[in-house]
Amino acid sequence: MTERELTAAGITDPRLRADYAHCRRLNARHGRTYFLATRLLPADRRPAVHALYGFARHADDLVDDPATGSSTADCARALSVLHRTLQDGLRGEPSPEPVVRAVVHTAAAYGIDHAHFADFLTSMRMDLVVTDYPTYADLRSYMHGSAAVIGLQILPVLGTVVPRQEAAPHAAALGVAFQLTNFLRDVGEDLDRGRVYLPADLLAAHGVDRALLRWSRDTGRPDPRIAEALAAAAELTRGVYREAAPGLAMLDPVSRPCMRTAFVLYGAILDAVREDGYAVLHRRAVVSRRRRAATALGGLARAVAARLTAPPPAVPPERMPQPAQKESA
Repeated sequence: MTERELTAAGITDPRLRADYAHCRRLNARHGRTYFLATRLLPADRRPAVHALYGFARHADDLVDDPATGSSTADCARALSVLHRTLQDGLRGEPSPEPVVRAVVHTAAAYGIDHAHFADFLTSMRMDLVVTDYPTYADLRSYMHGSAAVIGLQILPVLGTVVPRQEAAPHAAALGVAFQLTNFLRDVGEDLDRGRVYLPADLLAAHGVDRALLRWSRDTGRPDPRIAEALAAAAELTRGVYREAAPGLAMLDPVSRPCMRTAFVLYGAILDAVREDGYAVLHRRAVVSRRRRAATALGGLARAVAARLTAPPPAVPPERMPQPAQKESA
């Protein structure tokens, strides 16, 4: 499947094909829901999504899963090196990082704004020093770089039937909705890393603070105040999904099944959290395999129908630009 996707995208350089394949493996291993939805895209667009995911995952791992013994300063230096390597790559310089080579090629092929990558890395650096957010406005500022720009990066790959700037706010909102969903699902895991992403004012409105979360996590005992606060966070998240929803119809028809499937599957995580009694401090809520499979099959049917009726692409895949190959010193 990987070789067919790369060929469909017009990616012929052997090293670049290996770089994209590396990103695809990262997506398959770490982004199960995202990867499942990506399979519904036309084959020629999947490598670009894998590249964007692979770069984001690599940066996120530098923050969340640093090498044993790495200090905050070490992680900050690693992010700075990654940022510098990316900047060099975007200027046409060779890079030693497979994820950078792939994402630079994708950025060139789809005209992705370089500022989105800088904003993303700024939020990754925040994760090294910021451990909680007083208000939702503070959290949204962080999520601009960590989530909204992800939606903006992928929008050129998906394509639109309206001017891109019209669809952009909805794409950004969808990125935020996905991340808020992850925050709710991963409250316990994030707390173990020393972070609380749920806004402090939202928690306080229900009598919850970091100390109570820590107590519940450590003892395994539920607290109704925590469940109420998490229910409020879920409702806030559903509101962001409502902001994002009109953007689905603005996408290229062949891309809609992918994003609609992701929309439904991530929303199903919220349902699973609720059905499990908001026990995310003690166990991860999961969407059943049956529901995932049913959603994916429905998406596949829509994807096939969309491709059968889609007009031919304006630019054939073989014209996708190839990078100038420079040998590293």
